[in-house]
Amino acid sequence: MLAAMRGYKAVITTSPKCSEEKVASIKAYGAELIISPPGISEDHPESYMNMAKQLAIDNHGWFDVNQYDNLDNPDGHFKTLGPEIWEQTDGLVTHFVAGGSTGGTITGTSKFLKAQNPNIKCVLADPMGSVFHEYFMSRKLTNPNKFLVEGVGKESIPGCMDFSVIDSVIQVTDEQSFQTCHQLARKEGLMVGGSAGLNTWAAVQLANQLEEPGVIVTVLCDLGVKYLSKVYNQTWLEENNINGTNGTEENNINGMNGTKESVRRGSLFYHY
Repeated sequence: MLAAMRGYKAVITTSPKCSEEKVASIKAYGAELIISPPGISEDHPESYMNMAKQLAIDNHGWFDVNQYDNLDNPDGHFKTLGPEIWEQTDGLVTHFVAGGSTGGTITGTSKFLKAQNPNIKCVLADPMGSVFHEYFMSRKLTNPNKFLVEGVGKESIPGCMDFSVIDSVIQVTDEQSFQTCHQLARKEGLMVGGSAGLNTWAAVQLANQLEEPGVIVTVLCDLGVKYLSKVYNQTWLEENNINGTNGTEENNINGMNGTKESVRRGSLFYHY
């Protein structure tokens, strides 16, 4: 979108995990889209991150945003999202919950909030299969496992991720993320993407664990219309052995029944 507005040629590299809707929207803006081969590791020369770096090297005048290692990424959140949360909660925020892929959101926002109040707890929501949880616990890089939720989790540690500002990590399964998306759509009127479902599920678990009043802020960082062919497609869910809307959904919604009331009391803020 920004490239179209400013007249730049945009070349987008992504993984085969990218939803049909996101692929279509990228092309609709006039960008060239390159999808990396399936099943390759992030250190492979043809991974989408390495392809972007090589294209910038090989083509004069090209610039690789390099969102995973460019420290302007967390700095942008330090200057914008952090102050916005602090101001909108009147400085009462006690916990910030967000997933990470580049690490920009959780790192930059957490640094700002902790600079205002070092007692604020910052929690990383991490999909089961990502390497972040184990790295946080042991500082060891382990082999990743497959997970379906897009835009969060990683199989390597990006330069933008600063674990020193993270107080804990909550692991979330694909099913928990996607079930929460359906719950938010049907009970809150919020159709969000899988990463937003992951953030909300982790925030609710944290809220249920608190033994004293708190103000928990999380981020609804993606639109559900980008995932109608996946998260909101019952056939796709069944093909991937995900129980999207039935059975255990009610067990999860019980954990969120207090949430709707809690949102009104101000103890859990959705930020979108």
